[in-house]
Amino acid sequence: MLSMKQRLLLFISATTGAIIVFFSCKKNDDAASSASITALSCSSATFSATATASTAYSGTATVAYTGGNGVSYAAGSAISSTGVTGLTATLSAGTLASGAGSLTYTITGTPASSGTAAFAISFGGQSCSLSLTVGATTTTSCGSVSGVEKVVCLANAFLATLTTSQQSSVQVTLDLTNAKRWSNLPCALSCRNGLLFSSLTTAQSTAALALIQAAAGSSSGEGYEEFQTIRAADDYLGTMASGYSSGNYIIAFLGTPSTTGKWMLQYGGHHYASNITYDAGQVVSITPLHEGVEPNSSFTVNGTTYTGPLASERSVMQTMLGSFTSTELSSAKISGTFSDCLMVPGSTSNTMPSTKQGIKVSSLSTTAQANVWAAMQPWINDIDSAQAATIRAAYYSELSDTYVCYASNTSGVSGTASSFFTTNTDYVRIDGPSIWIEFICQTGVVISSQIHFHTVMRDHSRDYIGL
Repeated sequence: MLSMKQRLLLFISATTGAIIVFFSCKKNDDAASSASITALSCSSATFSATATASTAYSGTATVAYTGGNGVSYAAGSAISSTGVTGLTATLSAGTLASGAGSLTYTITGTPASSGTAAFAISFGGQSCSLSLTVGATTTTSCGSVSGVEKVVCLANAFLATLTTSQQSSVQVTLDLTNAKRWSNLPCALSCRNGLLFSSLTTAQSTAALALIQAAAGSSSGEGYEEFQTIRAADDYLGTMASGYSSGNYIIAFLGTPSTTGKWMLQYGGHHYASNITYDAGQVVSITPLHEGVEPNSSFTVNGTTYTGPLASERSVMQTMLGSFTSTELSSAKISGTFSDCLMVPGSTSNTMPSTKQGIKVSSLSTTAQANVWAAMQPWINDIDSAQAATIRAAYYSELSDTYVCYASNTSGVSGTASSFFTTNTDYVRIDGPSIWIEFICQTGVVISSQIHFHTVMRDHSRDYIGL
């Protein structure tokens, strides 16, 4: 019997009587030209990993089918999730079984919230909805540890909330070039490292702020509270001028957060720049630190009223100079006019003068000496007090060899603290063997009718330590 693949043509030659046979072949109509299945079961799908809101996810889904026709198939296009957004599912290439088998989808991305991420998949003439359950964010418990160990724990918890791309942006090389990328300008990432707060999800922002609070400490009006108030002041400026926002503040790691190696935590923005260096589980540098503020008094933004940031910094400097005698003030005053801090933020070449100016603290009255020490505290208190204890002790041991100088302050008089730091260019400096603090009044940039403050704390030996 002839095959169905052939058509047999017979005829008898009229001249010879011979039987001539012709075979004609054609393509098998029964062979499938594309993959096909008879059923696709999303309801029984299994996933290689669990998903958590705001946490980078990478896993696979295995989806069963029946009625496969044994044909190979190529990888598919990415299918975006609905419901919980932020994920994509992509079919991996493979070959169908002749009968029952399974398809593999690679799922990646960062789910925007908890709930169900649904993927509308279609294959081989069949369709179904693949559902991945996304759990609520669970905060890594760092409550059982303290100090630098807690900072490192929270740094790693924050990293765990980020996508791979975000992790690459927030963590940069620990070197001098990156360490010097800090500024007092509203220039967002063009002059800084890391990630903008505006780019973070709510969960990521919460994790970042928990880390900053552990590093900055909870001194009333200082540390974390002051950082947040200064950010709010930028939101206030943003209601009057473009380019100002708490969302334009950053967080960055230079090196890898750990309790054994060296790394730096940077956070800040327009009017705040903190650079804390950790080495072998200890804080070894709390500088450079820049703080500024506009407006300088109370303000209300987004329904919340804030007390003037840097009010304590101005007050302690006023009290310090106000406690000097007229003779001491005369010795402390220097000529010239300053338009900004001498160690202006953002400069990569400025250096602190090798010659001290003004009056030596050891020559001041006991009361005035105590007020010089008190004047340093608002800056030192912007780092968790326990973590900064060693550096604080070093500054205190050097107090008698520290100098104080000031410029302008033409209305300033002995015995009247409030007569100091009232107008543009009023300036003061505390310069020790290690510590360097500057405070200056400037005409407001956005609120031109009001002075605003710039300050900086540096360290002669600890800035960018070891870089």
